[in-house]
Amino acid sequence: MTLSLDQFRPVSMNDRSFFLSHYARYPQEHSDNLFTNMVCWNHFAHYAFAHVRGAVVLSSTIDGKTKFRPPIGPRDPDLLADVIRLAVEAGDDAPLVLVDASTREWIQERYPGLPLHPDRPYFEYVYRATDLASLPGRNYLSVRRQLNRFRKNCDPLVKPIRKEDIPAVQDFLIEWCEWKHCNGHPFLAHEKEAILFAIDHYQELEIEGLFIEVVGKVGAMALWEPLNPTTAVVHFEKGLPDCEGIYKAINAETAAHLQDRFTFINRESDMGVPGLREAKMRYHPHHMVEVFYARREDLEEVI
Repeated sequence: MTLSLDQFRPVSMNDRSFFLSHYARYPQEHSDNLFTNMVCWNHFAHYAFAHVRGAVVLSSTIDGKTKFRPPIGPRDPDLLADVIRLAVEAGDDAPLVLVDASTREWIQERYPGLPLHPDRPYFEYVYRATDLASLPGRNYLSVRRQLNRFRKNCDPLVKPIRKEDIPAVQDFLIEWCEWKHCNGHPFLAHEKEAILFAIDHYQELEIEGLFIEVVGKVGAMALWEPLNPTTAVVHFEKGLPDCEGIYKAINAETAAHLQDRFTFINRESDMGVPGLREAKMRYHPHHMVEVFYARREDLEEVI
């Protein structure tokens, strides 16, 4: 059966167990494919999926422009050809995206002449958990100094997010958005909706989190989940400017909490946001999760 748009349906909360089961068989490296990411950002990216011949094909539609991802599952060359054809028919100018390194090799074996371009804004930063927790050596000297000042001056309390803490975290996020003027910035407005969805569905999503309490209220928080057996992904990390160094503190405390369970921490991409790349590089990633995309005109040449 030829793949068609009719086989796709929107990702919903009801699909969580399906995605968990599928990704247990096909572990992910890039966080954008995770169920939590999709349901939290669904208002923006309108994720849909088709379950075809044991594989999952994902799509997203932003501002009316649709993109597809390679099949996640058994290496099925006929299904790959179907996805490429559908991407050309129904996608935008760059209709095949989030091609990871191993899938890129497979695609280029099948289509040796097909250019696949690095999508640098969506490379994800992966760090050793022990590095972020202990901040060893000269590379982290300035971070350690700022963190020590924060701990000395701000008398922080670090706590796991529990059910009874959710209202306080919601109040914190509303205050954070007021400080950042979220409603005046399109991306931050979407992020506000995504992070509030995550905390509103904290127990249903079975994510985990920490918050740091300073001056009697929540001053920073982080939310994460397992990405694969060796890696945790931090989906959201936010802090208020009440105490200098609080972002460095929530980063270090999250890593300290995770280092006994995971070798690596994926802190997602910089999305091309000015200043964010420099901030992420400052923590010296162990490696990057590289992803690639294909242009419509190049895909047209191979179908």
